[in-house]
Amino acid sequence: MLCGGGGAFAVASLAPTAPTAPLRLVAESVEPQLGAQTDILDTHSFTLYRSESTRSNDTPEALLKRLGLADPAAAAFLRKNETTRQALFGRFTRLVTAEASDRQELLKLQTHWLDKNDDENFKRLVVEKAGDAFSVRVETAPLVANQRIASGTIRGTLFAATDEANLPDSVTKQLTEIFESNVDFHRGLRRGDRFSVVYETLEADGETMRAGKILSAEVVNRGRTHQAIWFKEQGATKGAYYTPDGQSLRKAYLLSPMEVSRITSGFGMRNHPVYGYSREHNGVDYAAPTGTPVRTIGDGVVTFAGVQNGYGNVIQIRHRNAKDSTLYAHLSRIDVKVGDNVMQGEKIGAVGSTGVSTGPHLHFEFRIDNTPQDPTEVLAEQREYVPVSPGGKAAFAKWSSGMKMQLTAAGEITRSSFE
Repeated sequence: MLCGGGGAFAVASLAPTAPTAPLRLVAESVEPQLGAQTDILDTHSFTLYRSESTRSNDTPEALLKRLGLADPAAAAFLRKNETTRQALFGRFTRLVTAEASDRQELLKLQTHWLDKNDDENFKRLVVEKAGDAFSVRVETAPLVANQRIASGTIRGTLFAATDEANLPDSVTKQLTEIFESNVDFHRGLRRGDRFSVVYETLEADGETMRAGKILSAEVVNRGRTHQAIWFKEQGATKGAYYTPDGQSLRKAYLLSPMEVSRITSGFGMRNHPVYGYSREHNGVDYAAPTGTPVRTIGDGVVTFAGVQNGYGNVIQIRHRNAKDSTLYAHLSRIDVKVGDNVMQGEKIGAVGSTGVSTGPHLHFEFRIDNTPQDPTEVLAEQREYVPVSPGGKAAFAKWSSGMKMQLTAAGEITRSSFE
């Protein structure tokens, strides 16, 4: 009872105190002093910002309407001016940013696009209003490099995995080119293999325009880890890819004379598909459609480019190591001539079915001292090129440390998604 009484006392003590005097309502008239404020608001203006993407069937009125603008004068200018018509109204899609007054009139409009002949800059269209007139100009501005990370796990094909990881096609192509001397992306990938990539994105006014180069990458193939880090030495004209300890990743020869290929006939004795009897096959045959680009697997000089008996159209290249040469046969097209210096990966011709052939394919030979060797064995046993120079080791070590941290972060994306 004592506790109950105490509780009741406590609640009661918190109640509001009753008023001691009667309440009454007082009404007074007030004269608002808003004249000065109203005058200021009448003269005040503010700017509105809006972004929209152009459409293939756009008209100036339609574009301005989506931007929240009602400006017949601006629409007329955009329609009459040749520069704005070409930049804004076509089959392409471009991001447009507009600045407008509080009266829904256009003050400034911008868009941008890439120049096919310039990898470092972009074009910017600027339409501005000055007084009652509009002006237009096209500026050139540098692309801004940013970085992104991505990773994925092979469940089927490499391209399915890179698509799932939202990796741009150009970055996927770079990935295969960087590691193609160490990883067979056509036949050597296994389920559970994985990749991690740190790559550049090139931006114009904050919008990503395209992917740039890979800065670092990792491929885990059959339990073996392959890593590459891009580095440009001071004074060099271009960069190259190295292992984390500074060894060059570029080898003397590519593993295949085509980016995508399938071996249909190996090196050694075989039953000839045309002659019908057993004879030595001095190279490797790759099946591919007519016109598929053929590339040289290494730096060298063209020593023959023409027709050669049953080989049809043939190219022969002597490589930097004078003992080594390669032969590319049955070509539909020859894009080099005798004496040309060619670089690793350079397109030299196209797959065909010239000479004695049952269908379009590339016959490829690797010779040492003019003696045919099995290309798949020779190319798999290459040695690497020179490492980072002594003068560049300190800079490379610093750069490599940062890139390895980002690769680790990229790899965590895949692991966390599995968890």
